Amino acid sequence: QVQLVESGGGLVQAGDSVRLSCAASGRNFGVSTMAWFRQAPGKEREFVAAISETGHYQFYGDSVKGRFTISRVTDKNTVYLQMNSLKPEDTAIYYCAADPPGSYFADYNYWGQGTQVTVQV
Repeated sequence: QVQLVESGGGLVQAGDSVRLSCAASGRNFGVSTMAWFRQAPGKEREFVAAISETGHYQFYGDSVKGRFTISRVTDKNTVYLQMNSLKPEDTAIYYCAADPPGSYFADYNYWGQGTQVTVQV
């Protein structure tokens, strides 16, 4: 059974930094693009970042470029999202995703349950 488990969310202040982790199990995701998405209350799901199978290529949504960094440890099937200079508008549930059937910024075959990040002014 494939599982993606996110951790590291919580309540922080504007300007703080947080690192999210996503541990994948059930299959080897070392050959899969992995990504982070987020969804704020009342809003559609938003692409945050993606990382290629080897980790050589990273892609970011416009709203997080320069502040967030995605990375992975392939042999540990783990993906991270380092979030710096957090803003209240970053408040959302953050989801880990793996194995896109198509474009890296669209849909994925596997999703985690999500972790809440709340940024206070």
